[in-house]
Amino acid sequence: MDVYLFHFLNQWAGQWICLDALAVFLAKYLGYILVYFLLVRLAWDFLFKKEKYLKTIKIVGLSLGAALFSRLIIIEIIRWLYFRPRPFMAEQVNQLLEHSANPSFPSGHAAFFFALSAVIFLHNKKAGLWFLIASFFIILARVFVGIHYPLDILAGALIGIFFGWLIYLFWCSILKIVRMHFAACGGGDLTKNSEPKS
Repeated sequence: MDVYLFHFLNQWAGQWICLDALAVFLAKYLGYILVYFLLVRLAWDFLFKKEKYLKTIKIVGLSLGAALFSRLIIIEIIRWLYFRPRPFMAEQVNQLLEHSANPSFPSGHAAFFFALSAVIFLHNKKAGLWFLIASFFIILARVFVGIHYPLDILAGALIGIFFGWLIYLFWCSILKIVRMHFAACGGGDLTKNSEPKS
């Protein structure tokens, strides 16, 4: 089924130049735009909305931290334990993007961007939904251009969502403990407005 779905999507690659260009843009460049957006938002709040800067730096740091942890630690451990060749290494494919012949499973892009999106969604559901939609198009395009199987991106997305949620939950638990300790010491409410909004 996995290979069948891959060929079902990949068979359309190379048929229409506009569709190919869109797929390459989504697979290769959209992710940079998402990260750039976060950094621009951080800079904007630093320059013009000082009262929101600490909250913004927290969510940007958490989301990027979860994304990097999922991609550089969890994905690499799984790839070290299990090697799955990429489609262009094992199949006759319509490959639109050049890629190194490293393991295909799970998808590092899927893990990175879904971890990023999951943390943002837990903090702000409207912004997080847009990030999740963008992440979905990124990983779908990477199947279309011939560098991942559907199972690769599904596994990567689930890993990213799980560890994004776990790291966010861990942070909130630490923050709660610190607040309780601060209150017990007679310090009152610590950073009253630092709780995430849904």
